[in-house]
Amino acid sequence: MQRQQTPIVKDLVLVGGGHSHVTVLKQFGMHPLPGVRLTVICRDLHTPYSGMLPGFLAGHYAYDDVHIDLGPLSRFAGARLYHDEVIGLDLANKTVHCRQHPDVSYDVLSLNIGSTPGFAQVPGAEQVVVPVKPISTFVQRWEHLVTRVLAAPDRVRIGVVGAGAGGVELTLAMQFRLQHVLRDAGRADTVEYHLFSGALSILPTHNRRVQTKLRRVLTARGISVHEGCRVVEVHKDGLRCADGRGYELEEILWVTDAAAPAWLAEAGLAVDDRGFVLVHAALQSVSHPDVFAAGDIAAVVPYPREKAGVIAVRQGKPLARNLRRVLTGRAPRPFVPQRKWLALISTGDKYAIASRGNWSVEGRWVWRWKDWIDRRFMRLYNELPAMEPTEQLTLPHGLAGEDVRQELATLAMRCGGCGAKVGATVLQRALARLHPTERADVLIGLTYPDDAAVVAVPRDKVMVHTVDFFRAIVDDPYVFGKIAANHSLGDIFAMGAEAQTALAIATVPYGVETKVEDLLAQMLLGAEEVLHEAGAVLVGGHSSEGVELALGFAINGLVDPQHCLRKSGMHPGDRLIVTKALGTGTLFAADMRQRAKGRWITAAIAAMLQSNRLGAQCLRDHQATACTDVTGFGLLGHLVEMTRASEVDVTLELRQIPWLDGAPETVSAGLLSSLQPQNVRLRRAIRNLEAVVASPLYPLLFDPQTAGGLLASVSPDRVDTCLAALHTQGYDRAAIIGTVQPQTHPEEPIMIVEL
Repeated sequence: MQRQQTPIVKDLVLVGGGHSHVTVLKQFGMHPLPGVRLTVICRDLHTPYSGMLPGFLAGHYAYDDVHIDLGPLSRFAGARLYHDEVIGLDLANKTVHCRQHPDVSYDVLSLNIGSTPGFAQVPGAEQVVVPVKPISTFVQRWEHLVTRVLAAPDRVRIGVVGAGAGGVELTLAMQFRLQHVLRDAGRADTVEYHLFSGALSILPTHNRRVQTKLRRVLTARGISVHEGCRVVEVHKDGLRCADGRGYELEEILWVTDAAAPAWLAEAGLAVDDRGFVLVHAALQSVSHPDVFAAGDIAAVVPYPREKAGVIAVRQGKPLARNLRRVLTGRAPRPFVPQRKWLALISTGDKYAIASRGNWSVEGRWVWRWKDWIDRRFMRLYNELPAMEPTEQLTLPHGLAGEDVRQELATLAMRCGGCGAKVGATVLQRALARLHPTERADVLIGLTYPDDAAVVAVPRDKVMVHTVDFFRAIVDDPYVFGKIAANHSLGDIFAMGAEAQTALAIATVPYGVETKVEDLLAQMLLGAEEVLHEAGAVLVGGHSSEGVELALGFAINGLVDPQHCLRKSGMHPGDRLIVTKALGTGTLFAADMRQRAKGRWITAAIAAMLQSNRLGAQCLRDHQATACTDVTGFGLLGHLVEMTRASEVDVTLELRQIPWLDGAPETVSAGLLSSLQPQNVRLRRAIRNLEAVVASPLYPLLFDPQTAGGLLASVSPDRVDTCLAALHTQGYDRAAIIGTVQPQTHPEEPIMIVEL
């Protein structure tokens, strides 16, 4: 696919990764809209496909079989992926409020966030029941339920409230899985199942033939069905229905009464009596034409339909088309949803019943048909075409007004040198969004108009200087700002110093002023948070325009010269500790090629966001003899620096090195960082190279790290307590990975063993 390099003119923000939005992402990936920046904000990075959830619960599918990975899909679409939860909207200023991020601006907004359980009117339900929606949360709680059933000494009574197609499928799939789990554990099946329908029949929206077929299956499977039993109260020991009947239950699952989050109505959007966004047939808000909604969260005024996954899937293409039309100044087109659709209802045991209107068939062949349809759907979003190189694209007509086009006309003639600086007005507005902290030893800093910062150095300390700068590794500028600051601070902490001040060096892509300002501010806000936590003050810097986003910092630190950690202090007998798992280089190389799972990248980002400050303090407290941070040269490159400076050898235990999830898989697939070949030249330092070169983990020794952990030597009598302390401080993957030996091979100081 062609990737656009045109200046950003408008922002399209997608909130949620539901069935409609995955189609929008695929459509925009296949046909990019030049000048439009796509941003996806999702609480969960893996979108579960509701049609395959019963098969997953029954054990017929693995996790990846039933989830659309939004990481590669967003990369394919050229979209920025923000892993966060939306908690509100400012419709007047056109911003999205997130739980963790600064506000995100939009020109056009689309909502596809699904629904939440609507049990607010049922006393006790919120404290007791397990809601099936959102599905992503239920998938996690399902495994806890399986564990609880296995651990229960006596019978377990499970109730499912809601007897539509979803509730029936869930009950049958759950029973099938738990029966097999208990049998495999050598346990008798002592689980009771109760299905509650507030209507007078199960599956009230389906025809009588389907109802009869599934009632027959439920009866044959020993599931108690309670029709006409509207639940009015829930307590820790069970529930009570409107007719006064009570039922003792150990677990209650809720599959009915969908509702919408309160922040939609609180923002001022027009909503129905359940809080769902009212939209025209074009899926455009009836109150705010720059807001769209689809899937469960939308209530289409002229075409009311039940909440069903197939509706959201069918809305995807018309939603993508109308977003494109509105962005380019055209009127959206109405979409008329079908009145009837095919429903394939599984019974947990690879048997299914088809339902459409008054028609119905059943059989194992129906399940195989459903399985084929579902897998084909998933391949559309999990098997993506390769991305093609970027090229300059022309802005489509209607995307920008004459004032914006005149501003963009100057971009082709942007100057170099000081003429490439970000404009003073843009810079001032971006900096005004920061909240600079103060230090007594910073005499002149960011809040002064002077040409340089002035800082004092305490009499008993010496100054430590370092600088780092690199292009964006993630598309989220706020997170990138945090990573860049963390990475730059690593050298300070590795020297045993405290951070004092920071000067920023930022490059932002060309664009209209409002977009440049927002991008710069988001990036610096993230960096400022990390610097503030480290005790450092941002005192100034330099910004310029360029082809791509990049950020770095010149950091000053202070250290007692008697307690400065260096690379040259290792002693024979010391043990080696690394504080973080490694593998960011190969993972982000895979991510660029849409070959990394979203959860791998999420875990890698979490590792990069973990500061080395507490780790360095812990190492100092346990009298580490030498220390460095693991960054661009990879583990082996930085270890070689330490051995040569200390004049020692090292035995490295390959199997003890912690690797980030997915790193062994991506490196085995040949997905390597562009710096890897240069790092591999250091293989000559490995004494037993021929013995280890065939190991699948061998290439990871040369993997360059961004915001990596610390590598330190600690005396053998302190290493265990040091490791335990690191784990207590939150460095869960910290590990002892080797031993320092007397020097016998100066040119080949590294011996690698696999234990």
